[in-house]
Amino acid sequence: MIYNKIFLGFFLLIFAYISPSEGQTQEEFKITHLPYLQALTDTSVQIIWTTNKPAISWVELADDDGTHFYKQERPKFFAAQYGFKTVSQVHKVELRNLKPSTSYRYRVYSQEVLDHQWVNVSYGKTVATSVYRQEPLTFTTLGNEKETRFAVINDIHGRVEVMNKLLDLSNLENKDFVVFNGDMANSLLDEDQMFDDFMDTAIERFASEIPMFYARGNHETRGPFAAKYPEYFPSPTGELYYQFEHGDAAFIVLDCGEDKPDSDIEYSGIVDMDAYRTIQADWLKNAVEKEAFKDAKYKVVICHMPPFGGWHGEIEILEKFVPILNQAGVQVMISGHLHRHIIQEKNAEVHFPVIVNSNNNLLDVLINSDKGSFKILDQQGKVVDEVSINPLH
Repeated sequence: MIYNKIFLGFFLLIFAYISPSEGQTQEEFKITHLPYLQALTDTSVQIIWTTNKPAISWVELADDDGTHFYKQERPKFFAAQYGFKTVSQVHKVELRNLKPSTSYRYRVYSQEVLDHQWVNVSYGKTVATSVYRQEPLTFTTLGNEKETRFAVINDIHGRVEVMNKLLDLSNLENKDFVVFNGDMANSLLDEDQMFDDFMDTAIERFASEIPMFYARGNHETRGPFAAKYPEYFPSPTGELYYQFEHGDAAFIVLDCGEDKPDSDIEYSGIVDMDAYRTIQADWLKNAVEKEAFKDAKYKVVICHMPPFGGWHGEIEILEKFVPILNQAGVQVMISGHLHRHIIQEKNAEVHFPVIVNSNNNLLDVLINSDKGSFKILDQQGKVVDEVSINPLH
């Protein structure tokens, strides 16, 4: 009898230890941040979203042909790597072999993975974006359009109210894409802070359907979560510097790195930006020689830090990137970083104008066969300045 009592007491103790405390329930499996588009090209795109628990994930894709999404079973494309479906809380599905200048509809799914023992996997609940109570999400691939329309914002530093004001002025429904030109947050501390500072607003306003191209700023290199940045913002090259084309324009997006020497006390010995910019310069030499860039009527560079100002990182950009860009016939560079509006005209060192967009203005761009127009708007929608460039041929 005494042994039974001891066993019962031990069982109750273990049960109390592993059971949820009174009033406590396990959090329901859910999508925590809705999908957004990255690395869009004329034939591919990556779709990213997050869940609160590990899961496998996939995208169902349909032509935007007017049929109901449930007309037929749609093809599934999984988040996968090396032949395995990826079990993660950050989900990335790359869609390939798409058609240029084509609209598609999509729906994302995640299924919770409860346990994986040997060859046995236990699954839980499946969650998805809606396609029956609302229209499916859509996107349009890049292509050889007659016009290219985009907006640029930068140096938001978590100021969501300013971000919303600028997006209100951007006429988003008519934009092919939006550019985040760095320092959207003060630093990257964790996933929640990153989404709170700007990404949840981007997703709510446009990023599930209008692509976003991101040039990393120096503040996105700071904080314990900074090393995770590439996981959330993939590019067509797999690097944080890349190129893409749309309409008559070819774009190069550069990663400026930090603005101070690598040995500065602020970085605590964790950065190696000088070598990184040298590697990037080697890539740039090949990028400007690609046929699509060489034959483009307009050549635009996006880089958070401008090639002037006298700080170490700015000097590195001037010395390592600008000679290559000069030789390639670049027509304009779009920058931020300085928190004020500056237009530096071309000179003996930099053979193209540099537009430094302030942290409170919107850059509204229209490029067509006649000209490229870069208008700077304040928060009241007033055009405070404009740069125009002519087609190269």
